[in-house]
Amino acid sequence: MKAILLALASFSTTLLVAQDNRIEEIGKSPVVAKVSPGGKVRMDLCSSAIELVGRDENALRVSYEPDRGNVNIRIQTAGDHTDLRVKDCPRNNFTVRIDLPRSSSLYIRMFAGDLDVKDITGDKDVELHFGQLSMDVGKAEDYHRVSASVNSGELDAPAFNVSKGGLFRSFSQTGSGKYSLHAHVGAGELDLR
Repeated sequence: MKAILLALASFSTTLLVAQDNRIEEIGKSPVVAKVSPGGKVRMDLCSSAIELVGRDENALRVSYEPDRGNVNIRIQTAGDHTDLRVKDCPRNNFTVRIDLPRSSSLYIRMFAGDLDVKDITGDKDVELHFGQLSMDVGKAEDYHRVSASVNSGELDAPAFNVSKGGLFRSFSQTGSGKYSLHAHVGAGELDLR
């Protein structure tokens, strides 16, 4: 009996290790990795125009245009955690599209550009230093904690009946929902629709 339990434990460990994966591609689009639905996705994104879209698939797909030779994409998965890093993006007229499971929890950091987040139903923790951050948030009652701020610029959150402009604008709310939302823009525009 001990031998059977030991074999099962060893098999389970092998399965967990088999789910861990690292992909790193330079100059290739698209790059696709299998990920867990409802998992945590941490992103470090280059300065550019980025559209992030939730899908009913168990995959993370990163594509960009126009085709440039030195864009670096690294995806690392470990269980239900995924890390994505996109770097060495060109400075002008460059767009990235990231498709991922709709129920993902997001942690995103980006220096500058336009970031548009659509159709994600999980937790969201998103910060952009300079530029425009637009995010579909769904219903206000889906959240138990909301905090949003801009150091300089516009903060429009029609989903939460908030609209402010100027310096150091912010708001926070609590509710009975199951998700949390944190959004911050250093200088620019924050739109929570």
